[in-house]
Parts: sequence; structure tokens; C-alpha cells
Amino acid sequence: MLFLDHLIFAFWAVFILYWIISAIGVKKNVRTDEWRRDAGIRIFLIIIVVILLQLSEFWRIFSYQFPISVQAIGVVLCAMGLACAIWARVHLGKNWSGMPSIKEGHELVTSGPYHLVRHPIYTGMLLALFGSALVAGVIWLAVFMIFTANFFYRIPVEERYMMQLFPDQYAEYKKRTKALIPFVW
Repeated sequence: MLFLDHLIFAFWAVFILYWIISAIGVKKNVRTDEWRRDAGIRIFLIIIVVILLQLSEFWRIFSYQFPISVQAIGVVLCAMGLACAIWARVHLGKNWSGMPSIKEGHELVTSGPYHLVRHPIYTGMLLALFGSALVAGVIWLAVFMIFTANFFYRIPVEERYMMQLFPDQYAEYKKRTKALIPFVW
């Protein structure tokens, strides 16, 4: 249904706008060992996503469309996922970074969604991408898989930084909090 596609687009547009605005005034990076490689991965991902989205109408001809009830669930999952990512970003505040890094005056955030999982922004974005796939089809599943691979690359880098900064606190935090899915993993 075209209306639900437009709704998904609107959710993502608002999310991206918020993401850009909230990046203003974050703390300076002190250390970012892998910034060049990470920047290259980001550019590659953006190019792939843009190409896939441009081809989405072509692929839609060949893709299975879920029933409207499943698409409605997808809209709800997308909204919940983006809300989770924004909630996490609010709790990170000025500690947020677009790439794994150590910030000036870095703080270990364990409140809000960070009480449930260590990487709630990734959890939220993956949930939103999966919901988008239920609405818009196979192209979004490809985007979901690309972002999943990226997040699985980034999680160990981020956790290594956190262990360097907060060796005792982060080790304890890891024991009581799952990485992406509450109570599971």
C-alpha cells in the first residue's frame, strides 16, 4: 500500500533530520583509531543504500508484498525502532559519535535504554529497518543485512574502547546487560 510506504519514508526523514540536528555540539573525539576505514565503510554503505532505494520500484515488481496486516505491523516496528534509537541518543547526549571513538570527558551511560541493552541505537535501527522491509519489500531486507553487518563490525570496536576507558565498570555492565536483544543476546 502506497500510504504505508510514504509513512515509512516520513518516519525515516524525521529520524535523519533529528540525527543531523542532535550531532551539533557533541564532545570532541580524543581517539578514533579506525576513522579512515570506518569512513570508507560509511560511504560504501550510503552508496549501496541509495542505489538499492533507487532500484526499489524495479525490485517491487518481482518482490512479494506482505498482506496489509503484516505491513501495518512493519509500520509499528519501524516507529518503535526509531523511537528506541532516538531515546538512546537522548541518553547519550554529548557523548554520541558517528563512529567508534573516545570523547573528551567520556562518560559510561547505563540509563534509559542502556539499562536494557548495551547498543540500543543499533537495536532500534535494526528493528526499524526490519519493519521497513515488511512494508516496502526485499530492498529493505538488503539494507537491513548491510546495516547488520556494519553493526556487528562496530560493536567489538566500541566495546574495546569502553573496556579501555572503564575496565571495571564496563566489565560489570557487560555481565548484567545483553548487547542487542534484552535478556537474549
